[in-house]
Amino acid sequence: MPGDNAAKALIDTLNGLLADYFALYLKTKNYHWHVKGPQFHDLHLLFDRQATELFALTDVIAERVRKNGGNTLTSIGAIACRTAIADDDRSGVDAMAMVAALRDDNAALVKRIRAAKAAATEAGDNATEGMADDWTDQAEQRVWFLSSILG
Repeated sequence: MPGDNAAKALIDTLNGLLADYFALYLKTKNYHWHVKGPQFHDLHLLFDRQATELFALTDVIAERVRKNGGNTLTSIGAIACRTAIADDDRSGVDAMAMVAALRDDNAALVKRIRAAKAAATEAGDNATEGMADDWTDQAEQRVWFLSSILG
């Protein structure tokens, strides 16, 4: 039977992952709103689709925290304290710099998802462990799409 420390570590890891999803969602929407240039239309739609995909998982991850007996993030400040995704408050970012930043952030997210999966394994939470495979696949697809744009 997994120990209390493993459950606490899983909750902590999931909350960090949740913070990353919120931060990456907001960054992706920022880029969606502010992208310019020859690829405007395609990038505008891609960023919106990716943001929607990111946001859809926030509730799923938060519910995994609650099902494991933890409390979820409660505010923007809590997200800011827990995320590993760097803010980008600029509105005038070059379109390809946006693509590169989102590619790198999604690649970092893959690592955080894998850490969450490992924590779920340690805690004996096979539901989260299985879901993490789908989350990884989605993040890897975002990395692939964004990498393909950069050539």
